[in-house]
Amino acid sequence: MARTTAEIKLEITTIFMNNGVLSSLYGFVIGDSFEATFSNTALESILFDIVAFSIFTIETLFDIHKAEIDDKLTNQKSGRPSWYRYMALQFQYGFALVQDKDYFDNSAATPEQIEASKIVKYAAVTQPPGRLVIKIAGEVNNVLSPLPGEALVSFIEYVEEFKWGGVDVDVINFLPDRLYLVIQIERDALVLDAAGMSILNGNFPVNDAIQQYMKELPFDGQLVLLHLIDKLQKVPGVKIPTILSAQSSWIDADIGGYGPPQPINIKTIPVSGYFEVQGFNDISYVV
Repeated sequence: MARTTAEIKLEITTIFMNNGVLSSLYGFVIGDSFEATFSNTALESILFDIVAFSIFTIETLFDIHKAEIDDKLTNQKSGRPSWYRYMALQFQYGFALVQDKDYFDNSAATPEQIEASKIVKYAAVTQPPGRLVIKIAGEVNNVLSPLPGEALVSFIEYVEEFKWGGVDVDVINFLPDRLYLVIQIERDALVLDAAGMSILNGNFPVNDAIQQYMKELPFDGQLVLLHLIDKLQKVPGVKIPTILSAQSSWIDADIGGYGPPQPINIKTIPVSGYFEVQGFNDISYVV
């Protein structure tokens, strides 16, 4: 990681101030502070600033280069889950693949058209026994949503083109898992009213905190009830938050709809990759 210009300059000036020849030349005592000996406008200080900034720039470029190489190594054509995720995010709806290749023909497309065609905004890959699962989602008005039917057909065809031979790949493109929460909040009556509204601001901060927690969850990330409690504990006006019940339901492909809600005891990963909170009517406030 690149050092700061201040750290680099300190290293340079420390060596400078401990040099016996320079001590005799300038008349300072070895070990003296550079800042106490030279002003910020001294030629030596300006030169060291320039050198420190130059070194900082080089180190930053090396960091960028290393990150790019690490990314290429992670997403190289190794058949690893990370590579499948990378390929899923490269999907371009309405574009054809270059013949006998696994990338798209963008020769006649504008950057705007290319960007608009990348409709898979989120992807995650897991490896249950005997197969590989790719979970995907798009966005509509900045809200996670499944790809429409025709786009899904195209995506599955794309997966068949690039996947390794002999690998069974399932694509999950479901509506969000439904999340049902029953919560009791011991409130500070000076800050929140009986309905949970902020007396000062007129919003519902507990509702906002739950929604914010959902946004902070990575796609296909793990919902941990204790972490949600920690989030609620920081809300102004909340004394003690208690999750009385947490349940989720998801699309059951066998019945073509949502199955019955199942309890969440400690943590869970959404089958679809993401959640949708089913309202806030089951949040009660006590004093």
